[in-house]
Amino acid sequence: MGPVHAFGDDALGDLDAVALTEAIKAGKVSRADVVEAAIARLEAVNPKLNGLAYPAFERARARASAARPHGGFFDGVPTFIKDNVDVAGMPTMQGTDAWDPHPAAADGEFARLYLSTGLNPLGKTQLSEFGFSAAAEHPRLGPVRNPWNTDYTAGASSSGSAAFGAAGVVPIAHANDGGGSIRIPAAVNGLVGLKPSRGRLPLDKDFRQMPVRIVYNGVVTRSVRDTAAFYRETERTWRNRKLPAIGEVTGPSKRRLKIAVVTRSVGRDASPEVRELTLKTAALLEELGHRTEYIETPPVPAYFADDFLLYWAFLATALVRRGRHMFGPSFDRSKLDNLTLGLDRHATRHLHRLPLAVARLAASSRRSARFFRGYDALLTPTVAHETPRVGHLDPTADYEQVIDRLMDWVAFTPLQNATGDPAISLPLTRTAAGLPQGMMFAAERGAEARLLELAYELEEARPWARIQAPR
Repeated sequence: MGPVHAFGDDALGDLDAVALTEAIKAGKVSRADVVEAAIARLEAVNPKLNGLAYPAFERARARASAARPHGGFFDGVPTFIKDNVDVAGMPTMQGTDAWDPHPAAADGEFARLYLSTGLNPLGKTQLSEFGFSAAAEHPRLGPVRNPWNTDYTAGASSSGSAAFGAAGVVPIAHANDGGGSIRIPAAVNGLVGLKPSRGRLPLDKDFRQMPVRIVYNGVVTRSVRDTAAFYRETERTWRNRKLPAIGEVTGPSKRRLKIAVVTRSVGRDASPEVRELTLKTAALLEELGHRTEYIETPPVPAYFADDFLLYWAFLATALVRRGRHMFGPSFDRSKLDNLTLGLDRHATRHLHRLPLAVARLAASSRRSARFFRGYDALLTPTVAHETPRVGHLDPTADYEQVIDRLMDWVAFTPLQNATGDPAISLPLTRTAAGLPQGMMFAAERGAEARLLELAYELEEARPWARIQAPR
């Protein structure tokens, strides 16, 4: 199956969000024009990609045609919001059918910040149920498909946002990450995905109440400068004073870095092809003057994967057992998928181990800080093997099968969710099948600016493959 995209000669063209902002401000295109172009593009590709959770076209049109601008750097740029944060007037369904939808009464804390940048949402995008899986394959609505080849998954949990960004529907879209859900869909769709430091951006109430805050908001984009501009603009409105400022990052740094290279996670090796692509990325870093050091043993304790899985499962238990309290009397656990229910069973069986697991996950930040005293950054593949076909992570299959396949693929990303460190996936490589294969760079907490500077340098040295390029 060939690529599915909507790039064309309309008001959006192939502009990134910064260029589109400049075009709107210069009067080359109007806010109404770009919204209509984005809606037309969505309607062209969504039947094949299946990334839309809730349309809000009339709201977007009204916002675009308002007599006075709404303000914010990205004023008028169309976007989507992932369907697990509250936006006033839109339902929040978390990728499940387990309760009856109803519109949120008010914007959540993150949505208020996101919309303050001027971005104009066309609606909400699909995710896997509660974001637990790295592939969104809804039992009723069907899978979210990869625009590079629709036989393959678009990753998850921010699958719809990434699919629409890669396909050209919008240049920037909201994503969030509790175990890799910004970086994984960025990696398989050929996008830039930065998971920020813990506390860099606000969280809605449910995410703030976690014993270990492993969820992070962010965006997926097609260019490094769009990601950098988003963090610059949000920082002007909402700033965590406990973290170093990111500031305005506009290009590479002259500083040369010492970068550790790892192709093995806890009990899981990268596939031979992905390992080779990672080592080729390390060679590129050497060509650019950075110093790389291959590490045989991953900088993570042997018990980490089990601890993270148990904590992940505990979050499922909280949702399953408190569903009526959280989501209302219509909540029906029989409508949950096998992955969610299997995680609940796993947590129940191992609940006695949870306090130790939580303590060790919380302590992982100290171990990470020690590691980064010797290195400026860490390079790993974003995911351990090539993008799976639709159905490989079917959440209605046997739980043991799904969780083993999931843990095998998502072997590298959860570490930074526990440590609170930033990590960015860059679309630097492609597999023999022609699909994007992201490479991930991590650094110590608060070092987003360093990662963005490195990302700019790599983007210049090895421009990303373009889905709309002639084959």
